[in-house]
Amino acid sequence: MSLFADSDLTCNDFLGGRRRLLQPRAGYRAGVDPVLLAASVPATCSHTVLELGCGAGAAILCLMARVPDLQGVGVELQPAYADLARRNAAANDAQLQVVEADLCALPSELKQQQFDHVIANPPYYLTGAHSPASDTGRSVALGEDTPLEAWIDVAAKRLAPRGYLHMIQKADRLPDMLAACAGRLGSAEVLPLAARTGRPAELVILRARKGGRAAFRLLAPLILHAGDRHEKDGESYTKQVSAVLRDGAALTGFFNQ
Repeated sequence: MSLFADSDLTCNDFLGGRRRLLQPRAGYRAGVDPVLLAASVPATCSHTVLELGCGAGAAILCLMARVPDLQGVGVELQPAYADLARRNAAANDAQLQVVEADLCALPSELKQQQFDHVIANPPYYLTGAHSPASDTGRSVALGEDTPLEAWIDVAAKRLAPRGYLHMIQKADRLPDMLAACAGRLGSAEVLPLAARTGRPAELVILRARKGGRAAFRLLAPLILHAGDRHEKDGESYTKQVSAVLRDGAALTGFFNQ
């Protein structure tokens, strides 16, 4: 994939303008999911974080905006998106190292590192299980080529002892995620994300810990929108979700801290 031309990009605000990120007009575009993922990570200053499949950098750069002096590394398969992540890091004065690689074939120097946190927003759909995208980059981002088990296996190997994995994924893939954690990560907690009260969760955020031994916890859902239905144009996010998306707040009161 050739690199994006400036005319093929838009510049979008995240976290109320705390982050301004270049994104392709026609390719994969980050929405609220990577921002919520970043908000779930209990990172502190001087912690290290690795994002597998960082795309243009939305999740890890939002996390680095909230946590000063975080040491970040992003791994991205597609050269054009890896280049965007580097450009976005530079434009936002973030010390993010971007490694262009297949997560199943990481460079030897990265295999020698361990991280306090690994985050990931893997493709949501099994290959062939979604409508094909006309844009190659979007198709790769949406359609799973590397199995979820491989994502979790790589994350577990790169985590330091007691380190955390955070992964956002479709709710119907939760059994696959939990099965992949078995023997690799423990203390699994799952936060369902529901559009409105009374609606089934479409997404989940999984937190699991290397060496964790606590019992599995299924948490009360995070409700994204106020009211039981969409009634007018404009945003209807709940106060907590709005604070995450607009103010860069952390998600609190759900996971064990």
